[in-house]
Amino acid sequence: MLLVISPAKKLDFSPVEIENNLSKPLFQKDATNLANVASKLSKSELKQLMSISDKLADLNFQRFQSFKNNPTEISTKAAAFAFNGDTYTGLNIMEFSKLDLDFSQNHLRILSGLYGLLRPLDLIQPYRLEMGSNLKNDKGHNLYQYWSDIVSNNLNLDLEKSKYNKIINLASVEYSKVINTKIISADIINPQFLEEKNNTLKNVSFFSKKARGSMARFILKNKILNHSEIKDFNYDRYKFNPSLSSELKPVFTRKS
Repeated sequence: MLLVISPAKKLDFSPVEIENNLSKPLFQKDATNLANVASKLSKSELKQLMSISDKLADLNFQRFQSFKNNPTEISTKAAAFAFNGDTYTGLNIMEFSKLDLDFSQNHLRILSGLYGLLRPLDLIQPYRLEMGSNLKNDKGHNLYQYWSDIVSNNLNLDLEKSKYNKIINLASVEYSKVINTKIISADIINPQFLEEKNNTLKNVSFFSKKARGSMARFILKNKILNHSEIKDFNYDRYKFNPSLSSELKPVFTRKS
């Protein structure tokens, strides 16, 4: 069973000690190619491309200018520790043991606009480049055209090597769209997390993002390999709701 999650816009590159062997991104050269494309954009073009402030445009302009194909270890950090958004609050990777991280390295994949597909312990450089960005490149007019075949084929390789036949999609729509479902050789399961208030169920973005990370933590720390066991997910008061669920869309609800 493979899990896929989104990256985060916020980053934390403070030092952290990790006992496990760290890894290099599988598609470092492709990432460098994209970074080179982005490095030719002006600050104002970056601002427009990603709808960001002047301050963030300046920061990411500098990041793309200094991006390296072979970065020094001091300028990098393991991906799952570097991302710092709501999903990663739920994931709480700092509480993972060495064994948890080893399991995660084989079962968790992070979709990325710059790197395509990351393992938790892949060393990344600071960046911001959303998958939905319309960055023209040598494969097309956006990042989906750049990454879709690469990401989908690599997921298939992971599935084949490990004999998994299920992908648990805990990524956002923006990121999961990069997966070409026509060529993926596995069922894709899309958990949904709803808040119940005044007898009404709602999908609240902030809570859903955190819940995706919490479910990833539940699966990885419990070393779950059978997709049916995700129905036992009960972190943060969520409970499986069989009446709202289908085989490929398990629904979890909680009372606000």
